[in-house]
Amino acid sequence: MALFQKLSTAALVSVLFLMFVGAIVRVTGSGMGCPDWPTCWGCLIPPTKVEQVDFDKLPIERFQKRAEREGRDPATITREELRSEFNPRHVWTEFINRLCSLPVGFFSLATFIAAFWQRSKRPLVFWSAFASLFLVLVNAWMGARVVYSGLKPGVLTTHLALAMLLLGTLSYCAWGGTDRPWRVAIAPAAAARLRLAILLLLGVVVGEGIMGSQIRELTDEMAKSHLNSPRAEWIGELEQRWIYLIHRSFSWAVLGASVWAFLIAKRHGRPGRVGHVVLGIVLAQMVLGVVMSQVHLYAWVQVLHVGLAAALLAFIWLWLFGSWRAGEKV
Repeated sequence: MALFQKLSTAALVSVLFLMFVGAIVRVTGSGMGCPDWPTCWGCLIPPTKVEQVDFDKLPIERFQKRAEREGRDPATITREELRSEFNPRHVWTEFINRLCSLPVGFFSLATFIAAFWQRSKRPLVFWSAFASLFLVLVNAWMGARVVYSGLKPGVLTTHLALAMLLLGTLSYCAWGGTDRPWRVAIAPAAAARLRLAILLLLGVVVGEGIMGSQIRELTDEMAKSHLNSPRAEWIGELEQRWIYLIHRSFSWAVLGASVWAFLIAKRHGRPGRVGHVVLGIVLAQMVLGVVMSQVHLYAWVQVLHVGLAAALLAFIWLWLFGSWRAGEKV
């Protein structure tokens, strides 16, 4: 594997890992573990006890101004309120999440630098690397907005949508940065139909992911308002929300689109490892969805559900790119 592909693949894997860790942050309710950014409680290395925090040195007024710009009531941000919200487990969970963003930035920058040697031969790869770095920087800025907005729902959904787009640009870099990109082995006459099926699959997965983000925003609110209630009781309340019911039913559209694409590839060629992985992850997601809706809303199942969704999206992007040069056996 060429150096450029190694760098872009490392960037892609680091993004997938960051999204997995981000899911842990969401499920544990650690999103506000650090009230400031890029420091955490005014420190480069977060404190482990509330006594270690110098609240007099925290820029409370700046927190309030930023919160007001994000639509929050600045009066709710006081030293006393921050003191009561200090939770060392949440602090370090969020801090580790921030540390996991460092490899994303490093490998995305390295991929962009290496792409300069690709720009004359493969200009689209170069611009994909540039777009990847741009998306990383924008999402880093969005991360700060997430903190200062108090986990505002629209900000969180935008944060996720940019991450999904980043998976696409990095997947293209990892796929296209070589003289012999991977191709789907399929009869040329069926290639266009396969691309249509994969595009449909991509669309429904993105839609399902955005709705899933809104579901997680609902569970975040439940975590705050149902402190003494078991998670099993959340399902009944979620079933009263239309977004949850659509998200749950829409999973059948994801299954249908993935099976359609897989059967086209199988009947007219070979699905390959990518096709098998896509179908396998979709089936696993269906099982996890049944567990969450019919058995129990386990936190670890939610984390696995989000992590697999990110991996699924990356493999669908790869399948789509491979289908654009389908028809040749490699």
